[in-house]
Amino acid sequence: MITTALTFDELAALMKQSAGVTVDPAELEKAPDAPFSTLGVDSLGLLGIVGELENRYGVALPTDAERSKSPADFLALVNGVFQKGA
Repeated sequence: MITTALTFDELAALMKQSAGVTVDPAELEKAPDAPFSTLGVDSLGLLGIVGELENRYGVALPTDAERSKSPADFLALVNGVFQKGA
């Protein structure tokens, strides 16, 4: 059961773990609409993040989750799924 929302801190950790991209969580939070492409995360990196979240929480994310354009879009999508699953 998911009781919390995915945060910018957790997303930054997932970006490093799954996509090999180090980003300061505070910078993500300051510019949540910055495109993933400018942060160095491509669709395969985002797919890795999606896979990790699905494995970690046992919840299926939408098939287009890896097409999210920005951290804000991704967090809104993921947290929307988490809220429905709670």
